[in-house]
Amino acid sequence: MAYLTIKDEVSSQFEEKKSIFIGHAKRVYTEDEAKEFVNKIKSEHNQATHNVYAYIIGENMGIQRYSDDGEPQGTAGVPVLDVIKKNGITNTAVVVTRYFGGILLGKGGLVRAYSKGAAEAIKDAGVVERVKGYALHIFIDYDLLGKIQYLCGQNNWHIEDTIYTDKVEIIILCTEDSGEIIKKEVVQCTSGKGEFTKDEERYYFKIENRLYEE
Repeated sequence: MAYLTIKDEVSSQFEEKKSIFIGHAKRVYTEDEAKEFVNKIKSEHNQATHNVYAYIIGENMGIQRYSDDGEPQGTAGVPVLDVIKKNGITNTAVVVTRYFGGILLGKGGLVRAYSKGAAEAIKDAGVVERVKGYALHIFIDYDLLGKIQYLCGQNNWHIEDTIYTDKVEIIILCTEDSGEIIKKEVVQCTSGKGEFTKDEERYYFKIENRLYEE
């Protein structure tokens, strides 16, 4: 099952009426990992006035938790959770740290500030699709290399590696669906002379038409 999540662990800071807000975001896969991340931020910012958090776990977004951490109810944790939901992402934990600057923001101001802290952190972390795929190995004779390179270029299939031995081995990362299409096109292009193996299926990041190692 494919789903959206974030790519990198990041921190993003801004000032609002002398209060410093720092949004932290990290990709996590279990609730224990999310709690560990929250506790790490709390420890690093133990002098902060508040460390508000929210996280969503599971491909079906089945686990959703949040905390206002002392801010007025509904002004902090829920807005952070809502930002995660609006981005359509899961397996994501966000903590927004606040160092109080002496000026009250009011309920609306708090909602906007915590929402901004979460949104900027998620934006900086980068939203990506996480999909199942595998490395497809294509074995061809040397005289067919130019044809396969042209075929891959025409279809935006990124060649991860090319290995030269008694045959030419071309490696492409692909999903199950795209892998079948690639195999069919290669067979047609080579008049059935291409040979294939594939690695065990695993998760990759998908950005546009290309898969990336996590």
